[in-house]
Amino acid sequence: MFIVGELINGMYSNVAAAIRERKIDLIQRIALEQIQAGADALDVNCGPTAKNPKEDIQWLIDAIQQVTDKPLAVDSSRFEVIEAGLSRMKNPAIINSTTSDPEKLNKFIPLAKKHNAKLIGLTISQKGIPQNKDQRLELAAIIVSTCQEQGFPIEDLFIDPILLPVNVAQQQMKEILESIKEFKMLTEPSPKTIIGLSNVSQGAHFRSLINRTFLTMAINYGLDAAILDPKDKQLMDTSITTELILNKHIYCDSYLEAYLRK
Repeated sequence: MFIVGELINGMYSNVAAAIRERKIDLIQRIALEQIQAGADALDVNCGPTAKNPKEDIQWLIDAIQQVTDKPLAVDSSRFEVIEAGLSRMKNPAIINSTTSDPEKLNKFIPLAKKHNAKLIGLTISQKGIPQNKDQRLELAAIIVSTCQEQGFPIEDLFIDPILLPVNVAQQQMKEILESIKEFKMLTEPSPKTIIGLSNVSQGAHFRSLINRTFLTMAINYGLDAAILDPKDKQLMDTSITTELILNKHIYCDSYLEAYLRK
């Protein structure tokens, strides 16, 4: 499982304050704590209320790259913010994200190729969030085919089925899980799959339990990557153990510690 730490996001009050006041120590500490907890990459989002998002995303990336060379996922719905972030990258990055709309794909795919970046494609369009598996597959096929037409390597593409809160879209949970499995059948080589895990428990009680349970099921459906809180130790241990049971890791008595030293 490829883990993308979600905690450097301006929607969190401590991160928003650190961005405003340019508290580099706090941002670097959050980055290192996530890596020590097992994150393979870090999502970087300056938040919806940022007044100068292009400057803020560049400051965040500069700050984080002083303490780690882990891949960074530039997270914004605005093309110019992602472009500004990529301009500061020292290592290959991840673009988070494009939708399936042609005008966005035609901007983000060339940008990803220019910077040798991986790309997250959301199965969402101007019509809104899909309501079933077939709609998700249709949008994923548009993303995959457009990447193929433009010469973008499919193995660097992550498809996100758009995970909704279980307390408002309970009837869609199984459809989302089945979408993860069927995305892999769209082409050979297959695209990777990714979810923003915390969305599933948004507004619900027992959030950690819901996150753990959904992640376990999603891994069994073939999930490749998740944006999540790596500091949730029970969540991380569940992910590692699920992959162990599925024979994706070699067993040893200290397999949890061994995984984190990988």
